[in-house]
Amino acid sequence: MGKGVYHNHQSQKGGIKEKMNTIRKLKKNAKALSPVVASIILIAVTVAVSIAVAAWMGALVVGQMSTEQINFGTPAFTATDVTVMVKNGATSPAVIQQVYLNGVDVTSVSTLNAVALPLTMPDNTAYELVITPVGGISVGYNYEVKLITAKNNPFVITAIAPQI
Repeated sequence: MGKGVYHNHQSQKGGIKEKMNTIRKLKKNAKALSPVVASIILIAVTVAVSIAVAAWMGALVVGQMSTEQINFGTPAFTATDVTVMVKNGATSPAVIQQVYLNGVDVTSVSTLNAVALPLTMPDNTAYELVITPVGGISVGYNYEVKLITAKNNPFVITAIAPQI
């Protein structure tokens, strides 16, 4: 009974020393990361996540930035029609769905390059639209040519028919 709770017939003093030596050996053999290595890993993970988020946001922004830009030349009038030079100044194609002359949907539009609507205009291309209104052109009247694209964007130019 004098041996107490210690097993393996160890004295109290020797048992504590042995336990401490065992703990020290375990700590020496432990494979832990140094603070420098842990910091480098954290920075690398942060950079990788930020690159992924930047790429994702960039894809969203680029998709929203494709705008249409239709530029007009000065309209030319004859007794029967209006000729307007239109150029797609954007970096993506534009599709002209409808053409209006003074608020009236014009079904008869011809070009040198194409005849029917919708008219797909690749980037940096120009077309000469020839619009023939019913009843011809009246000298001194204001004429508004309005183009509506597939993205529902209106492009308008107004000119007065000169003396022919």
